[in-house]
Amino acid sequence: MDEPRQTSLRGLWIAANWGSAILLAAAAFGAGWLVRWGCAPAAGPASAPTSAPAADAGRDHAETVWTCSMHPQIRWSRPGQCPLCGMDLVPAAAGAGGAVFTTSAAAAALMDIATAPVERRSVAATVRMVGKVAFDETRVADITAWIAGRLDRLYVDYTGVPVRKGDHMVELYSPDLVGAQEELIQALQAVRELRGSNVEIIRQTAEQNVAATRQKLRLMGLLAEQVADVERRGRALEHLTINAPSGGIVIHKHAQQGSYVKIGSPIYTVADLSRVWIKLDAYESDLAWLRYGQKVEFTTVSYPGEAFTGTVSFIDPVLDGRTRTVKLRVNAPNADGRLKPGMFVRATVRAKLADGGRVMDEALAGKWISPMHPEIVKDGPGTCDVCGMPLVPAESLGYVSAAATQAVRPLVIPATAPLITGRRAVVYVAEPGADRPTFQGRQIVLGPRAGDYYVVREGLAAGERVVVRGNFKIDSALQIQAQPSMMSPAPEAEPPASAPAVAPATRSVLAAHLVEQLRAVFEAYLAMQAALAADDAPAATAAAGRMKRAIGAVDMKLLSGADHAAWMKAADGMAKPLTDAAGAAGIERARLALSLLSEEMAGVARRFGGPGGAALFRIRCPMAFNDRGATWLQADRDVRNPYFGAAMPKCGNVVEVIGAGEPAAGGRRHDP
Repeated sequence: MDEPRQTSLRGLWIAANWGSAILLAAAAFGAGWLVRWGCAPAAGPASAPTSAPAADAGRDHAETVWTCSMHPQIRWSRPGQCPLCGMDLVPAAAGAGGAVFTTSAAAAALMDIATAPVERRSVAATVRMVGKVAFDETRVADITAWIAGRLDRLYVDYTGVPVRKGDHMVELYSPDLVGAQEELIQALQAVRELRGSNVEIIRQTAEQNVAATRQKLRLMGLLAEQVADVERRGRALEHLTINAPSGGIVIHKHAQQGSYVKIGSPIYTVADLSRVWIKLDAYESDLAWLRYGQKVEFTTVSYPGEAFTGTVSFIDPVLDGRTRTVKLRVNAPNADGRLKPGMFVRATVRAKLADGGRVMDEALAGKWISPMHPEIVKDGPGTCDVCGMPLVPAESLGYVSAAATQAVRPLVIPATAPLITGRRAVVYVAEPGADRPTFQGRQIVLGPRAGDYYVVREGLAAGERVVVRGNFKIDSALQIQAQPSMMSPAPEAEPPASAPAVAPATRSVLAAHLVEQLRAVFEAYLAMQAALAADDAPAATAAAGRMKRAIGAVDMKLLSGADHAAWMKAADGMAKPLTDAAGAAGIERARLALSLLSEEMAGVARRFGGPGGAALFRIRCPMAFNDRGATWLQADRDVRNPYFGAAMPKCGNVVEVIGAGEPAAGGRRHDP
């Protein structure tokens, strides 16, 4: 058969089949068994009748799917409590905030639907920036006149000349310098003449005059060798030779030969180009991935295909409102001098993100780093070899170890899974165990995008499967029927009237247990704070261990709703600092852990109240951790600083009084 006829027959066959498919889909929708919404059961037999018998008219309650807002993988056909956390179950539509789409396996295949798991894994992002090479301002020096005089000779008479430390730069004639040398010669002559004198005080005065005159010449710029030469020759030098205080390139020549200069007048500016700065512009959306001390790769137009490396040494605390960018500074070695100020560069930062916005970097795991010079990294506490400042833990700069536990890995989904519009992000979650393909719409909160993945802040649990291909087709079908979808969120559902009420007596018992459990947490925290204030490292370590056990003993089933979520978040945030404090070898690491614990415990106290309803005092020391400041909690106003101990026990002031039997705004009491 010829090709045109084959093409024609193929087109007729496709049209006939598509026409049949459309008719079948319309009939299925009219019968009510192709697409099911809201509280419809997640799975049902394909042969179910299109209308229910009269005897089943009251089965709406039985057909409601109940789920847990914290563990959405729980799917029950009746109300109750979550077997994992004890929270009251809610209707699936209310818990998910979207509709349920159910179809046949054949229709799902035609829609080409594919799913992928929600998982915890390390994700990497590549941040690309542009910028320029600049002088390292810490390696730029001015050569100035230490005395007034006339520049009789300039050894370097044009810019761009490389000089080494100690090279001759200028010959300067100064009458003041000649006079000071004559004073030294006369003072030496007086000492020689008074050697035979019997008056001790006169000889001492003459020797002191010689020492003072020598010092005066050194302050005028003469080297010790030049002063010794004047003493040996017995006559004054007419010219002062000014030498280069450091090596580098002469980038500015401020004076001309024969000109007269005053004290402090600049003559040359010399820049050491063995290390340069790379000034970059980063978009504000990329700031989640950028940290002090990160490695940066960059290329230049001058050396295509060759990559240079540097280290982030500064991130501007102020955003440029015009360009919406933040300035970054990178220290880059330049021993061969190929990087020249003004060169255009393209830079790349590759970062791995952990849970809570921290960054993974194997090279900085458990290390201590200089807050001023990021190239100084050591295995333990100490001081910077360049500036002498105390080193700080890399964790305090937002890092975690790449070998950290699975718990610090962020929860991620493929970038094709969410449908994003405005401030909303919607995903379609496959319901496990359903006998027909069923997908539930759910609104989630996304974090930053990392390559082919999005970090999930809220709304999904590890192990669930989300639609990564065909999700727009599902959403389009929902939009056509004016159902909750990407463009139209579901209204808030009222709490189910059929939910079993908890007896007041039971709630009272649960609240009493919770109060005692939280009291143990607070008492261990306060013991740790008191031990650090007393410089007692072993007692602080022991208290951290008690606090860790007390947190593990809190029964999360006694909490519900927002309180449950708040406690889980606080407990997760305190897990690593407590582990560090319980195993800390020195008191400084325990103090750093306390600063992190204090922020979480303040939130717990605001929501649930202090130990036994007592007030807590939040105190801040602005000088802690090299003037960065830190807070802690106490049961009274008498300041006992845990970050300085006996060195400065009273450094701090009360900035907040948290509760006195009543929870803070946003919290709730659990007793009836």
